[in-house]
Amino acid sequence: MSTPKILIAFYSTYGTNHQVAEAAAEAARAAGAEVRLRRFAETAPKEVVDGQEAWASQLEKMKDIAEISHDDMTWADGYFFSGPTRFGSMPSQMRVFIDTVGPLWMEGKLANKTVTATTSAQNPHGGQESTLLAFYITLMHWGAVIVTPGYTDDSIFAAGGNPYGFSAKAGQFDDAGKAAVAHQARRLVEMTAKIAG
Repeated sequence: MSTPKILIAFYSTYGTNHQVAEAAAEAARAAGAEVRLRRFAETAPKEVVDGQEAWASQLEKMKDIAEISHDDMTWADGYFFSGPTRFGSMPSQMRVFIDTVGPLWMEGKLANKTVTATTSAQNPHGGQESTLLAFYITLMHWGAVIVTPGYTDDSIFAAGGNPYGFSAKAGQFDDAGKAAVAHQARRLVEMTAKIAG
């Protein structure tokens, strides 16, 4: 059985999803995967980003993480996506990139790849579930194999009980959240090994 190749791609405005992605990468590596950690490019105007110190500071913290590319998408056997919710859907920074992968989709290069996702919002009912469900609909068009955590581990309950994927309250990524993310990443690696093996 070959080593699963997992792309962990995230967008983070203030740091929560960056932390989630780093935790997922650590867990995926520990589970035996080859991992690429990538970030979605910032598309907000520079003056808007620079006008919020926390936003500008987070962008600076991530400057050494490469931006996601089409090569990353074709390289991977499975995807772990993480991003905040924006009005119940993924942020435009993620959507902008997703909307460029049409040629890969048309060539069948996104089919049969595993995928899972996590999100965050300002409050516990800020659109997390709708964000994940809407995102998965896009990936169904690719022919991707959705790998949710479901209720397959007690860590899911301890972190709030979202069966579609871990969801955090923005700025709050605690040990319970880290355990749930680690389980979700390990599950993705396990399922990817079975499918890509």
